[in-house]
Amino acid sequence: VKLGLKTSKQVEAAYEEILSAVKQKYPHAVIDGVSVQKMARPGTEVIVGMTKDVQFGPVLMFGLGGILVELLKDVSFRIVPLEREDAREMIREIKGYPMFEGFRGREPVDTSVLEEILLKVSRFVDGHPEIKELDLNPIFGYKDGAVTVDARIILEGNAVS
Repeated sequence: VKLGLKTSKQVEAAYEEILSAVKQKYPHAVIDGVSVQKMARPGTEVIVGMTKDVQFGPVLMFGLGGILVELLKDVSFRIVPLEREDAREMIREIKGYPMFEGFRGREPVDTSVLEEILLKVSRFVDGHPEIKELDLNPIFGYKDGAVTVDARIILEGNAVS
């Protein structure tokens, strides 16, 4: 990942660096291209994840994202499929919920957008039983929406997509 690129020359140099690093570490890798995206403005970072529990099947996780998920482990869980009330509860039961209300002058977060993301991920996972794990981290939450900055899906059989 390369951040803060402002010119086409910087994008070109970053592309070459990425390709060089991959070829050095994985010389036989087949690279079909890279993704170039507009830099997202900072927001409140959250995570939505899914893993399969042996007994319960797909389980969704929600919490503060980025490095905070590793540091604080402030997360909630629900079994798929989710109902709107499940999504609402998942968001409100984490200790970091006050951050979504505009804590200490920060921009509040539209939690109804986060609920929609949880519901859409629940439907997606429920409709694709081949998904073993899913991580959307971070998702930047804003007062007027949200942007998923990074996503990872692992399929059964360890295939990465």
